[in-house]
Amino acid sequence: MYEPKPVDTSDVILSEELLELTEKIAENVHDVWAAGRIAEGWTWGETRDNEKKVTPLLVPYGELPESEKEYDRNTALETLKLIVKLGYEIK
Repeated sequence: MYEPKPVDTSDVILSEELLELTEKIAENVHDVWAAGRIAEGWTWGETRDNEKKVTPLLVPYGELPESEKEYDRNTALETLKLIVKLGYEIK
């Protein structure tokens, strides 16, 4: 059975500048996801239907429900924290 073991980044504190970058990365994460879905033939629809390849999430980032934005933000935040934890610097 698969047991995810993400790197513990709870001790990483990001600068205000990097925290601001989180939102831009989150928006790009959504755009990359959406471009992939569209390339796979998905379209916008009010309710998700995997068989018909329809999803209500094919909208600009600013129009996403807060819960979906939070998912993308967390991906961005954890990516930035991992980069810092591994000793890289973002300049």
